[in-house]
Amino acid sequence: EVQKLNQQLEEKNGEIQQMINQPPYEKEREILRLQKSLAERAKAQATSDTLCRSLTDETHQLQRKLASTAEMCQHLAKCLEDKQRKEKGNSDDQIPTERPNQVFLLLLYNETSLQALICNLQDENRMLKQKVSHV
Repeated sequence: EVQKLNQQLEEKNGEIQQMINQPPYEKEREILRLQKSLAERAKAQATSDTLCRSLTDETHQLQRKLASTAEMCQHLAKCLEDKQRKEKGNSDDQIPTERPNQVFLLLLYNETSLQALICNLQDENRMLKQKVSHV
């Protein structure tokens, strides 16, 4: 590992000597090229950060919406259950499960859709990061 580091150090020293030996206009050209590259990377990073914040905000918003939907579904299922109890009276303790199961399936579908959306957003975020690093 030390030899590897020494070799890298020698390569860097060689690059430095090469830069020192270049004519001044080539040095300036290289400096400008590096500054331009740095500015492009900073801009790409800022864009990536903005997109990440946006995706994070959207994810949080969707999670809150899912929680709200789940709460509403639970409330509706409870109301339906109470209504069915009132209609049937207390003579039959077994409550038909067809309608509450439909509500549960709807909730499960919404959660699955949200998870799929989150996965898609994460994949898109990963691709954007790869593009930024490539640039």
